[in-house]
Amino acid sequence: MILAIESSCDESALALFDPALGIIDEKISSQIQLHSEYGGVVPDLASREHLKNFPLILEQLALAENEDRLSHIAVTYGPGLAGCLAMGGMLAKSLAFTYGLPLIRVNHLRGHAWSPFIALHEREPSAFEANLNTQLPHLGLIVSGGNTVLFEIDVNKSIRILAETVDDAAGEALDKGGKLLGLAYPAGPRIEALAKEGNKDAIEFPKAMGNRKEKRFSFSGLKTSLRYKLEKLSKSEIEEQLGSICASYQEAVFYQLLKKTGQFIKEGNYKSLGLSGGVANNQNLQNKFQHLAKSNKISFHCALPKHNGDNAGMIAFAGFIDLNF
Repeated sequence: MILAIESSCDESALALFDPALGIIDEKISSQIQLHSEYGGVVPDLASREHLKNFPLILEQLALAENEDRLSHIAVTYGPGLAGCLAMGGMLAKSLAFTYGLPLIRVNHLRGHAWSPFIALHEREPSAFEANLNTQLPHLGLIVSGGNTVLFEIDVNKSIRILAETVDDAAGEALDKGGKLLGLAYPAGPRIEALAKEGNKDAIEFPKAMGNRKEKRFSFSGLKTSLRYKLEKLSKSEIEEQLGSICASYQEAVFYQLLKKTGQFIKEGNYKSLGLSGGVANNQNLQNKFQHLAKSNKISFHCALPKHNGDNAGMIAFAGFIDLNF
């Protein structure tokens, strides 16, 4: 059994993973409300909160009744905020020393990459490897506030990055766009809600797209375009058109994600398509990617909502993959 720790940003998270059952327990303490008044995560504040929160959720975890079955301690080692990662790292080293267990260092993005397959494992743990092999090679997209990465998992379970953002991440573009609109942090969920009331074709935003050989995403120009458009509108006009502004802006962000992913699908031989990361909780984006997979006759896997944000369940699962495959 693996005990996993995640502290790359402002979520303090723990999880217990049993290869024969799946994730048997996971706890998370979020700091979203604490950082919302600052319009983003304050690194020093986040690391201090980890120091306070980890002992509390460690007491709540079903550890006492399972500690004799522990075999490994897994911890996120990056990417993330240095001070926050250090808090998780110190806890992991302490637990590894206490229990006399080996420590597994897991890349945070590797956790996101494998997270869509957690549900596949839990449906039939004993047949997971055979079922996984039917889904490879796999094309996946991690889309969050800090990362936008398109990657593939080949038949040997190796991960290769195909394209990534050269500036803002997609989630960052949504949050910064929301800030320009006066929406509270994190703005992504609020933009999604407002977009449902608006017309996605009402405003023309640039949909930056390169050709297949350009292995990149770019969203900074989109954010700048929004600022220029808002400067031309009065406060009352912005309020009246807020739903359509959000719908059009969100559509421009998703258009680039969809088109670049579609380019790789058509030129590859993928058996499945995956979506993960905080922005993957957006139902509109999920629907678009599900349709993309269906139109290309491949299966679609989206991480569960609780495993799309920063969480220890995905770190435990990635540790399990690294140990066994």
